[in-house]
Amino acid sequence: MTTTRGQGRVAVVTVVHGRHRHLWLQQRSLAEGTVPPDDHVVVAMDDPRAARWPAAGRPPHVLHLPRTDGRLPLATARNLGARTAIERGADLLVFLDVDCIASPGLVLAYEEASRRPLAQHALLCGPVSYLPPPPAGGYDLHTVHTLAMPHPARPAPAAGDVVVDADGHDLFWSLSFALTPATWERVGGFDEAYTGYGAEDTDVGQRAAAAGVPLAWVGGARAAHQHHPTQTPPVQHLDDVLRNGRLFRDRWGRWPMQGWLDAFEEQGLVRRTQDGDYERSDATHAATAATMEA
Repeated sequence: MTTTRGQGRVAVVTVVHGRHRHLWLQQRSLAEGTVPPDDHVVVAMDDPRAARWPAAGRPPHVLHLPRTDGRLPLATARNLGARTAIERGADLLVFLDVDCIASPGLVLAYEEASRRPLAQHALLCGPVSYLPPPPAGGYDLHTVHTLAMPHPARPAPAAGDVVVDADGHDLFWSLSFALTPATWERVGGFDEAYTGYGAEDTDVGQRAAAAGVPLAWVGGARAAHQHHPTQTPPVQHLDDVLRNGRLFRDRWGRWPMQGWLDAFEEQGLVRRTQDGDYERSDATHAATAATMEA
């Protein structure tokens, strides 16, 4: 059976720091999809090995960025990837987190949604499910999407359905989304004042809302998030969360990542000040100092 799609060029943009095996499996999933993308732009942040890692399918176009003041420049990397993809002729930008395995129909579903009258000017969001740890032989692309557990807090329409939401911008995340270059320009891309981990994608959701750009949940654009060790809350990113959270509050009048901040506070890692700010607690400063002296 022949699958048809529009005449526009679709580019996938992925930013990476390590996780090369995850990137390789993502490339395989894109290459073996119903319709592969026309281009894959990979932005390697402080990661010279990314360009030397064997590609699965057509080699991606790899760009390199250094750290910014010791932090990974996630917002800047995504902007660079988008700008490069547009310069290379993209008519649709698909952003995929390096941990995401694309379902066979992801690229085609995003491309078809971008041509629907109600969704063509929207921020297109595909459902992302989380995978358990891989078995001994690694994930099997043919069965991996049957193992993934849908995220309970986000819409997951049926394949073929596109649900437009003009008010749910707080649910936007950067794991998997797509938009046309015109909508990218209307939203304004990512705010490069955010560096390190957290809030840069929440900020994009608010920028879209302010620009009158709705979200559209694309049921067929499913992705499975590969398992990797993590901390909840992300204590290793505490300083980034506080810095970026404060920047978001200055932009939008409220703190993002409230669940993480509450968890940090419960663990005694941060405290809330009288003016509603958050700061590291004395205990955290003492623990950090003791670690540095050891």
